[in-house]
Amino acid sequence: MDWIPTDESNICYKAYTALKRKFPKLGGVSIHIKKWIPAGSGLGGGSANGAAVLKGLNKLYNLELSDDGLEKIGSEVGADVPFFIKGGTQLGEEIGDKLTPLPRSVAGVYLLVFPNLSISTAWAYSGIKNKLKSRIVLPNFVGFFSGDNSSLEIFENDFERIVIPAYPEIGAIKYKLLELGARFASLSGSGSTVFGIFDEDTSAKEAELFFHPAYQTTLANPT
Repeated sequence: MDWIPTDESNICYKAYTALKRKFPKLGGVSIHIKKWIPAGSGLGGGSANGAAVLKGLNKLYNLELSDDGLEKIGSEVGADVPFFIKGGTQLGEEIGDKLTPLPRSVAGVYLLVFPNLSISTAWAYSGIKNKLKSRIVLPNFVGFFSGDNSSLEIFENDFERIVIPAYPEIGAIKYKLLELGARFASLSGSGSTVFGIFDEDTSAKEAELFFHPAYQTTLANPT
């Protein structure tokens, strides 16, 4: 993957240098990256790699940093890195680094469809700035996850406003997932992955067969 940087701009390198600023005597490490999550897919693969480096070095060198301490350092590396320190279901506020753990996930079988394209996160964020409302009323996510979360109407991905017009294929995948029985479908992050939530394994697998072999897909259950 020629478009994955292998120099100082790589997020794993940034994670190491951020930790070394706090621990100047930190030893060296050799990092080999095997990408399973496609770059530009909106699934936080790069941020997860950065978090893995922080957690791995913390354990390797017995730095005894707490998760909160790792999250603070992670925020220096990238806005989404702190989320992957604990993982699970969390509410992200501000730039995404103010995190509140939520009591449970949205139940269902998740079908992820990977279009054969990569979307620049920088492009997506630059385009969304002009389309966001100046005053946003935050839905009651905590209440939603504490009670019956059968309805997913409170969820909305603002990136769809710019990504789908620019990449109609993504919109077609989303609406096909709904047509095939997903009770909710959306762009993941800034894209390009589209996911659908199904109530049963059978319907999710039938939908997966529709997208094969044109698209790479995967089935997952929330944790």
